Amino acid sequence: MIRLTLLDPQKNTPLKNWDFQSESIIKIGRSPDNQVVLSDSLVSRYHLELHKIPKSQSGNIWRLVSQGTNGTFVNGVLMSQGIISDGFLIQLARGGPILKFQIQVPSAANAPQQCCSRAGDNPPGNLFCIYCGKPIKVERSIGKDGRYKVLRILGQGGMGTTYLAWDRERNKLQVGASPAAALVVLKEMNADMAQIRKAQELFEREARALKSLNHSGIPEFFDFFVEEDKKYLAMEMIHGQDLEKRISLQGPVLPKQAIEWMIQTCEVLEYIHSQDPPLIHRDIKPANLLVRRRDNQIIVLDFG
Repeated sequence: MIRLTLLDPQKNTPLKNWDFQSESIIKIGRSPDNQVVLSDSLVSRYHLELHKIPKSQSGNIWRLVSQGTNGTFVNGVLMSQGIISDGFLIQLARGGPILKFQIQVPSAANAPQQCCSRAGDNPPGNLFCIYCGKPIKVERSIGKDGRYKVLRILGQGGMGTTYLAWDRERNKLQVGASPAAALVVLKEMNADMAQIRKAQELFEREARALKSLNHSGIPEFFDFFVEEDKKYLAMEMIHGQDLEKRISLQGPVLPKQAIEWMIQTCEVLEYIHSQDPPLIHRDIKPANLLVRRRDNQIIVLDFG
């Protein structure tokens, strides 16, 4: 696993972490479509990339490729491209933000696990064994007693990582149901708990408010917890496509359809604003509006 830590320039203490489990390229810059987004005027929109070198003996050799106008400094030395090692400090422009690069070997508990003895007898791409119903491969376990089994990464950005996970406890409650019925979306937000006690209290209060929501245009929130200074939200898995991807792939929609989706979005906003105290989303955009496959209805995402 690769961990990038944003450091306080004066105190050299961690401000924020980004963890990468299986990526071969990590993009860093000011643009919101980077995996690590740094909103600093010295940082270019696409400032640098980290490339994992394939077939290296250790499997953990990475190359930095700088693309920033103001340059990239590694341990204080200007670098256009080169190999970086565990513990190196990467500064995006002289006087710009500093990232600490760390290579972390997963513990035995969090290493990918083969959960089924007949995994090889299943069709490629299956999440669950057709013989025993267990997940075929678990990337890591999260939560109390490893309740949530991470099956794969759904998305990653500046705010954190979203996983497809299997909830062992929900599966126990759904006797006779398909194991897929216990699939959830697990959102892991970047670490900031260790720094401020008040931040954890605020997260727990907001998470309880999310859990109380009941609207057809909002995913159901099942659980929230803090583990290793990271915040987690477990929520309903909804099949569909967000508007950003849909428009990119299929082009503009008819005005009538656009108006219907706008009205549905406004109905969700009216509902959350009517809560006591009101909930404010603060990030309504096409990427956070999902069109549910089964009924073509808008679901508002990313309340975390």
